Amino acid sequence: MYSLHEGSGLFLLAVLAGLQIAVEGRGTPPCRPGFSEDVYEVAVPEMTEKGQLLVNVRFLDCGRGGLVRFECSNPSDFRIEADGGVYAARSIRLSTLPASLLLIKASDTTSQQQWVTQVRLTPSTQAQGGGVPPVISKDLREIAFPSRNTDSQLKRMKRDWVIPPINVPENSRGPFPQELVRIRSDHDKNRSLRYSVTGPGADQPPTGIFIIDPISGELSVNKPLDREHISSFHLRAHAVDLNGNQVENPIDIVINVIDMNDNRPEFTHQIWNGTVPEGSKPGTFVMTVTSVDKDDPKTANGMLRYKILSQNPESPTSNMFTINNKTGGIITVAAGLDREKVPQYTLIIQATDMEGNPMYGLSNTATAVIRVTDINDNPPEFTAETFFGEVPENRVNVIVANLTVTDKDQPNTPAWNAVYKITGGDPTGRFSVPTDPTTNEGLVTVVKPIDYEISRTYVLTVEARNEVPLARGIHSPRQSTATVSIRVIDVNESPYFEPNPKLIKLEEGVLPESALTTFTAQDPDRFMQQTIRYSKLSDPANWLRIDPSTGRITTIAILDRESPYVKNSLYNATFLASDSGVPPASGTGTLQIYLLDINDNAPRVFPQEAEICEKPEPNAINITALDGDLNPNAGPFAFELSYRPATVRRNWTITRISGDYAQMSLKIGFLESGIYEVPIIITDSGNLPMSNTSYLRIKVCQCDINGDCTDQQHIMAAGLGTGAIISILLCIIILLILVLMFVVWMKRRDKERQAKQLLIDPEDDVRDNILKYDEEGGGEEDQDYDLSQLQQPDTIEHDAIKPVGIRRLDERPLHPEPQYPMRSAAPHPGDIGDFINEGLKAADNDPTAPPYDSLLVFDYEGSGSTAGSLSSLNSSSSGGDQDYDYLNDWGPRFRKLADMYGGSDD
Repeated sequence: MYSLHEGSGLFLLAVLAGLQIAVEGRGTPPCRPGFSEDVYEVAVPEMTEKGQLLVNVRFLDCGRGGLVRFECSNPSDFRIEADGGVYAARSIRLSTLPASLLLIKASDTTSQQQWVTQVRLTPSTQAQGGGVPPVISKDLREIAFPSRNTDSQLKRMKRDWVIPPINVPENSRGPFPQELVRIRSDHDKNRSLRYSVTGPGADQPPTGIFIIDPISGELSVNKPLDREHISSFHLRAHAVDLNGNQVENPIDIVINVIDMNDNRPEFTHQIWNGTVPEGSKPGTFVMTVTSVDKDDPKTANGMLRYKILSQNPESPTSNMFTINNKTGGIITVAAGLDREKVPQYTLIIQATDMEGNPMYGLSNTATAVIRVTDINDNPPEFTAETFFGEVPENRVNVIVANLTVTDKDQPNTPAWNAVYKITGGDPTGRFSVPTDPTTNEGLVTVVKPIDYEISRTYVLTVEARNEVPLARGIHSPRQSTATVSIRVIDVNESPYFEPNPKLIKLEEGVLPESALTTFTAQDPDRFMQQTIRYSKLSDPANWLRIDPSTGRITTIAILDRESPYVKNSLYNATFLASDSGVPPASGTGTLQIYLLDINDNAPRVFPQEAEICEKPEPNAINITALDGDLNPNAGPFAFELSYRPATVRRNWTITRISGDYAQMSLKIGFLESGIYEVPIIITDSGNLPMSNTSYLRIKVCQCDINGDCTDQQHIMAAGLGTGAIISILLCIIILLILVLMFVVWMKRRDKERQAKQLLIDPEDDVRDNILKYDEEGGGEEDQDYDLSQLQQPDTIEHDAIKPVGIRRLDERPLHPEPQYPMRSAAPHPGDIGDFINEGLKAADNDPTAPPYDSLLVFDYEGSGSTAGSLSSLNSSSSGGDQDYDYLNDWGPRFRKLADMYGGSDD
């Protein structure tokens, strides 16, 4: 490629990797494709392991772009990769080799041109540690900076330098650093220069991969490269003098990492699942498996090939499937897929790189699970030719028989689910055969009542099929059809009336004990000898009677069409017929009696009350008549006033408006207000006319200008109804009860107020009160008293808890209370007497103890009592024979008692 550039500060690059392109003015030979060395001297150990790298032979293609294939003269012991790496194909001993000279041939697949180089293997005295043995090359190729004139201006070139990249294989084992190329400037002849490189991999991350000798300009790689991590590096070389002045323009260096087969293929899934219908033809696609290789897909290292290693089970043949070695598509190659025999196949799939070369390629495996899906290639077959069942007559929704089938297809699929169809023996459609969704059985079911008297047995033909049609070429066998024999069981059926309901017509007014009709029932059980008895089930008006044996119906009352039990002239009565079966059965029948109307109801006036003004103008009352009979026994009606009393025809007049209506009005100019009963004679139009005198209650009132009765007259003439009177009485009673309750409450309140004036707190003050006890004991020894109350007088409530300012008039005055003796909580019982004596002495000296001098107020009870004074009463016994001297020891108050009872009679 040629191009022209103008400008200053630019240099052209020389050839990389030992190949120099001719430059105008220097006489450098052009690039020639071929090996970089004619002979490679390689030192190897005596024992070489399999897969050990021996040497990298470098081939220069000069940018041809063609595919070059390498071959070696001893492929059984050595193999060469696409990048020129020579490896041991097996573990070998160098002394056992027939020759130590190995020939390497390169062939261009496009031009068929070939190149040959030699690799001389010499024994090494020490192990190389697994690294690449040093290659003794004759010289290291150079990259020269293009020369420039003194004024730093570019010369006009006829063509540019074409600089191919440097190719470095990945995963090199060293030794490191490994020289790649030498960078040189023409100015190093007359002065010292320093060389450097910059860019990713040198002074930028990842740093330290490439280094350059600053004096010699040798560019080296410092560690193994990984193409899968970084596939190429772009560096820039610099040349400066010792003062750091740039003497050459930088040149770009591209280093490509050559791929090596260091990655195995990896399947995207370890287990692949696919399906194929049973019975599929050869060539049916199943599924595709895929694998990826991190190596360069443009080289053989990343070119994968697939193959099937094994098939399990190997039935019916071991090669039921094949795989496209490039795409990974799996197809069938043999017929005979049968899910009922082999439901699933397991294939081991292998993917190998190096285009499937088993010797050089790396491989990996995955599992393909192929499930054979079901098709309807097996029809359902009955387990028996004939099925039996029985059913009572007149029963519906009853399962008679269960039909069982077998189907080899996959359960619970449309190819397995059975559908049953009755093809014969049921012309009236009394049976159906639904499918049990759980067991797949056919359930022969009665859907219409069966009559034993019509047919005692049924023989059905049932066919079983699947929900989906059978596969092409598969036909239903004879076992897909079965016979069902059903026996009908006779049961006692209910008698039935015919017709039901039964309608008869007759005139109303039929007298009691009249025969109407005979209403009998039929027994459907023709093969049973039974008798039928009749009874009345419903007779709302209680008009009819039925003979229990014959069913003859007679009347027991007069039939009246106008009865409330008759609707639209129809009277319904229900009768029961019971047979003598075991258990007995019964049926009902309805007798409808259509009653023809006769003229048995006299007409009556309507409305029965009306209002009219005192003056005849405007005065008119429209009336009509009501008749319970039907036409022609009802209207038209004839209206006339009664002759008695005579005032009726003198005060009133009646005018016929139509056949059913008439008009009442005042005949005189004025009639006094009041309520008048006007008798009217009404006659109907029956064949034998009926007349009736009805009374029209007319209220005559004063009217306003509009002809309406005034309110005052309404009130005077209006009468209270029963409901209004009851409501008024209830209101009066409720009012009296409320007044009585209020009076009782007021009296109770007055009593409570009077009681509070006498007693402020009757619970606290017990003086001058009579205490009643229900029992009298024999003393302290036979009573369970709490003696601690006598020993703790200070526990008695003080008067301080009483309300302040409220006291009785006869209450003792307020004085300092004396100090009464106190005793311990639990004294000896013998100390009680001493305690009482000490308390008695304290009470004698207490001026506040009652009785005390104060004004005592008592309720006044009147004067002049007929009863004598209590002091005038004498005791029934003088008491003189008793000794009361011991009372003198109890204090001054008891001395008075001793003098009264113990002294002399005077």
